[in-house]
Amino acid sequence: MNQTKGNAVSLAQLGHTVLRQRAAEVDNILGDECQHLINQMMLAVSKAGGVGIAAPQIYHSVRIFIMCSKPSVRYPDAPLMAPTAIINPEILHYSSEIVKDWEGCLSVPSMRGLVPRYSQITVCYFDQEGNKNQKKLTGFIARIFQHELDHLNGLTFIDRLESTKDLISEVEWYQQFT
Repeated sequence: MNQTKGNAVSLAQLGHTVLRQRAAEVDNILGDECQHLINQMMLAVSKAGGVGIAAPQIYHSVRIFIMCSKPSVRYPDAPLMAPTAIINPEILHYSSEIVKDWEGCLSVPSMRGLVPRYSQITVCYFDQEGNKNQKKLTGFIARIFQHELDHLNGLTFIDRLESTKDLISEVEWYQQFT
């Protein structure tokens, strides 16, 4: 199901069943359908001003997400990272260090959570050209990867909270932390 509003792609919101499903592996990365979906996701994350988006968030239950870090109002200290398609991702290794930091989500508007994530991970994935990549990711980039991978496994950042006391409205977050 692809839901659109005019030229804009609508985003699945918390409670929609697509956000709770394990997404299917992508078989034909170079096929038109996959390439079109990646382009649609690149546009959607750009228009939404996010640092990442997963295919389930635009109603496609397949294992693709986009990472595109840059400083913004939501993430003023974010490092620069060109928009990158991540297909059939896996985490091969986790560091022992876990860091709690604030996250938001385009599918959970108006909320922020203090989410524990591994500070460093080694990952494997295919890119938009079908090339296999293995990289070590740290800090905010590692956080984005884990957040988006959760979407492919039917989870949102709220599922990772240690306590509901780690959940805050975005309005209150801006007042306290910016």
